Amino acid sequence: MTSPDTIAAIATPPGTGGIGIVRLSGTQALAIAEKLCQSRLAPGSIQFRSFTDAAGVAIDHGLCLFFKSPHSFSGEDCVEIQAHGGPIVLDMLLERVCALGARLARAGEFSERAFLNGKVDLTQAEAIADLIESGSRAASRAAMRSLEGRFSQQVNELVDAVVELRAYIEAALDFAEEEIDFLANSDVGQRLDATLNQLQTLLLHAEQGRTLQEGLAVALAGLPNAGKSSLLNYLAGYEAAIVTEIEGTTRDVLREHISLRGIPIRINDTAGLRESDNPVEREGIRRAWESIGQADAVIYLVDATKGFTDADQRIVEELGKTRLHLVYSKSDLLAADHRSDPQGLYLSTLTGSGMDLLIDRITGQAADFNQDNHIFMARRRHVDALQRALHCLQQATRSFATSRSGELVAEDLRAAQQSLNEITGEFTSDDLLGKIFSSFCIGK
Repeated sequence: MTSPDTIAAIATPPGTGGIGIVRLSGTQALAIAEKLCQSRLAPGSIQFRSFTDAAGVAIDHGLCLFFKSPHSFSGEDCVEIQAHGGPIVLDMLLERVCALGARLARAGEFSERAFLNGKVDLTQAEAIADLIESGSRAASRAAMRSLEGRFSQQVNELVDAVVELRAYIEAALDFAEEEIDFLANSDVGQRLDATLNQLQTLLLHAEQGRTLQEGLAVALAGLPNAGKSSLLNYLAGYEAAIVTEIEGTTRDVLREHISLRGIPIRINDTAGLRESDNPVEREGIRRAWESIGQADAVIYLVDATKGFTDADQRIVEELGKTRLHLVYSKSDLLAADHRSDPQGLYLSTLTGSGMDLLIDRITGQAADFNQDNHIFMARRRHVDALQRALHCLQQATRSFATSRSGELVAEDLRAAQQSLNEITGEFTSDDLLGKIFSSFCIGK
């Protein structure tokens, strides 16, 4: 697919730097660049040129790289102009190439063209943005695996297995009178189970990849003055929250993005949980419960000097035990023989005691991403699509086991295939494509 217009953008971050890049892609990219340089450009070589304005006066000089279609990132003719990295210089160059016939690129439009021209599939295109925005080394490596096609390959293998099953079952439907015996005497059940197991494994890996992409959401909860803000400050490494002896200091949810054991963490400090007549505090408590409900893990703090109270008991029962880590704060104010809960985790943000164990507990529910070479980057939409495909395959397995109905199984398999194809972009609406690429940076 060749777009009728040529796009241009500054591909380096805003600000001043040694080098700045203006990127062109489209049918007129070469002609525009040659007018800018007032000289011919050869493909596949690096050429030093002067870049001139409409009057022939030099704007800057630097390097020009011409990539002939289809041997370019976008699959179109592409030119990269490497100039000095001053914002005024780059703006002048961008203004000049637009005057020569290019238009400003939308966010993510270069990557979108690469996808539309078959240079990358949708998961690989998304991995480009994830690689740029990765918040840890583990996330960077996982994004690179997705960019290299590890995720796409596993999805495509699943699609092939589903297509083969559909073809077999739909062939059976062509012999309606023999359908039941045809399916009963086959290995369809075993193949369905094998495909289901393969999908469940992929979903597990995708959920781990989503954790790397979004970060592990951790909520700090507890009664007022339980030490939540002190813990946030300790983990963040600076005074992110106000800490006082006055109860109810935190009224809104305070959010910090940190990295623990190579895993990106979104940590939320919430308002103290208690009954209140103050409308502002009540709203803060409502937001606290909302944040707790969305968290992957909840650290419930108890003031060790006060012990585990009836109020703590009521809140912990409401929280449940699935994602809960019970922690006693301010342990530096207690003697070791006064710790009432021998199984509890006692910590002090003043001395750092117990912090390593707490970090182990926070990150322990996630895989060791730094050591696992199979983890790839995934997004929430990928997980959602895999969950829908899983539901369809589970339904197909039940239908086959209970009724041997070829029509029902075939329809469930069709729906599963459609969900899987959404991941790589084989079946994707224009609205979804627009939403995905609009989240990319300009010039990528």
